[in-house]
Amino acid sequence: MERTLRSLIDDDRTHVLDGAMGTLIYQRGVFVNVCYDELSVSQPALIHGIHESYVRAGAEAIETNTFGANPVKLSSYGLEDRTEELNRVGAQIAREVAGDRVSVLGAVGPLGIRIEPWGPTAREEAIGYFRRQVLGLLEGGVDGFVLETFSDLDELKTAFTSIRESTDLPLIAQLTIGEDGNTAFGSDVEKIAAALTEWGANVIGLNCSVGPAIMLDAIERMAAVTDLPLSAQPNAGMPRVVGDRKIYLSSPEYMARYALRMVDAGARFVGGCCGTTPDHIKMIADQVATREPRQHNSVQRRSDVHRAAPVGATPLDQRSRWGAKLARGQWVTTVELLPPKGASSTKLIEWARQLKVAGADAVSLLDGARAQSRMGVIPSAIIIEHQVGIETIAHYTCRDRNMLGMISDLLGASAAGLRNLLIVTGDPPRTGPYPDSTAVFDIDSIGLTNVVYRLNHGLDPGGNPLGQPTEYVIGVAANQAAADSQREQSRLHWKIDAGADFIVTQPVFDARQLAAFLEQVQPSIPVIAGLWPITSLRNAEFLANEVPGTSLPTSVMERMRKADASGDDAAAEEGIAIAREVQDAIRDLVQGVQISAPVGRIASAVAVIH
Repeated sequence: MERTLRSLIDDDRTHVLDGAMGTLIYQRGVFVNVCYDELSVSQPALIHGIHESYVRAGAEAIETNTFGANPVKLSSYGLEDRTEELNRVGAQIAREVAGDRVSVLGAVGPLGIRIEPWGPTAREEAIGYFRRQVLGLLEGGVDGFVLETFSDLDELKTAFTSIRESTDLPLIAQLTIGEDGNTAFGSDVEKIAAALTEWGANVIGLNCSVGPAIMLDAIERMAAVTDLPLSAQPNAGMPRVVGDRKIYLSSPEYMARYALRMVDAGARFVGGCCGTTPDHIKMIADQVATREPRQHNSVQRRSDVHRAAPVGATPLDQRSRWGAKLARGQWVTTVELLPPKGASSTKLIEWARQLKVAGADAVSLLDGARAQSRMGVIPSAIIIEHQVGIETIAHYTCRDRNMLGMISDLLGASAAGLRNLLIVTGDPPRTGPYPDSTAVFDIDSIGLTNVVYRLNHGLDPGGNPLGQPTEYVIGVAANQAAADSQREQSRLHWKIDAGADFIVTQPVFDARQLAAFLEQVQPSIPVIAGLWPITSLRNAEFLANEVPGTSLPTSVMERMRKADASGDDAAAEEGIAIAREVQDAIRDLVQGVQISAPVGRIASAVAVIH
C-alpha cells in the first residue's frame, strides 16, 4: 500500500519523520558558504544517499532538500531564477528514494525577510514567493508539505495560503520556540495551536531551536488546546561551540527516550532537526514502534481559550507635553542634537539648557547618525529630561538591535519616563567609520512602528499582554526629496497605518518640493518639517553631495557661494536667513519644525527659533 502523508494521518498511529539534512551535508565535507538547496542538482548522489540513510533507519516520511529554496534566499547565491527547478529536482530525488514505501514531504522554510507588519514585504508578495516553491515541489511529486522553523505566525500564514491556493494535499505546520516556550515574536504555544487549528492545518507542531526537554513541555501544553495530530522535531540538544563548529551532544538514546515521552504527551509524528542523524532516527523508530499515541478525552478548543484583551492606549494629548501640543494643533519647535562621542554629558546638558531658555518645545536626539558610535540615545535622553527638565524626542534606529533588544530598550525607557520617539531604519554601517561592522536590521521602521503601537496597547508583538502599556508619542521620518518618490510615499502610508502620531521630514530647502510631496501623500497626522541652517559653502556642498536624502536647489547653492565670498560670518548669516525663509514659506503646510544644530552650533538654531 502506498504510504502518503494523508494515509499516515488517517491511520491514527504514531509515525517517525526523518532528521537533519544540513547536519549530514556538512558532515560530508560541504562548507556552509555553499547553497545546500542547489546540491540536489550539482551533487544529486549526495542528497540521494542522505535520504536513503534515513529510510533505512526507519523514517516513514522524508523531507525534500528544499528548506531554503525560495527565491528570496536563493537570490543570495544568484539562483532565484532557478527556484522552480531546484524544488522540482529536490522532490524528484526524494520521490525516487521513497517509492511507495515512504511519504515525501515538500520542505518549506521562512523567506529570511520580514513581512508586514514587521517589514516592507507585503503578504501578497510573500505568498507569490512561496507559490513558486510550492509549484516546483508539486511538479516533483511530493504527497504533502511540511512548513518548518517559522517564528512569525503571519509569515507562516502566507506559506500556508500559497499551498492551499495551489493544492489540497495535507500539510504539517511547525513553528520554532525559544527556551521560554514562546516564539521570537512572543506567541506562546497555546496561541500557536489555536491559530493553526483555526486555519485548518492537518498536523501542527514544533521543530528546531530547542532540545527535547523544552519541546516536551511545549507539546504537553499544545495537546491541551487542540485535537489535531501533533508533530515534534527537536534539535539534538542545545549546541556547544567547539572551536569554530557547533556540536550537538544529545545521544540517540536520549532523543529516543524523549520521543517516547512526546508520544505519551500526544505527539503522533516524531523526528529530529539540527544535529540529528540516521542513528538518532533509528533509535527513535525502534522505541516508538512499541508505543501507541495517547488518546485525548477532552480538548480545550480555540473558542474556549480566552486571551486578555488589549488595554486602551493613552490619548495623545495625555502622553506628553509634545503630544498635547500636536493634539491641539499648536505650532511646535524642536532642535536636533548629537549625543557626545565620549562619556561626558556636560556639553549636551549645557546645550539643552540653552534651548529650553530659547523656547524650544523639545530636544531631538540623534541615534548613531551616519553610522557613528556615540553615547546611547536613551541614556542621553534620560539625562536631559532629568537634569534640564525639557522633553526629548529620542531618534531610535533599527540598524543595531534585534526586535527583542528593541522591546527591552523601549520598556526600560518608558519606565524611566521617556515618552517621545522618532523611529528610523538607520544608515547602513558602511556609510560610517566602521565599514567592517555588521547591521542587524531585524525589522525596519515600519515594523518597529507596529511594535511600539502594540506596546502602547499593552501587548507584545505576539499579542500577549504586558500589563502596564507604554505611552509613546510615535514619530516617523519621511524624505520629500527621495529619488523613488512613489516608494517613499508608499512607505509613509504604511508607517501611518502602523500607528504613527507625527512625521518629521528631511531638511527642507525647497518649499515647493515639500508642498508637492504633501499634496501627493495627504497625510492624516501632523507633519514637522526639518530645517538645517547652513553654516558655510562647504557645509552646503557636503549636504548636497554626501548626505543621503538631502537635496539643495541651485538657487540655494548660488546664494551660499555669494555669501561665502564675503567671509564665514556672512555665509552663516545667509544660512540662517534661508532657514527662516523656508520656515515662513511652509508654515501653512506643517505643524512645526525640527531644526538641526550642525556641529553644536546652538546659536544658529536659536536664531531660527527667534
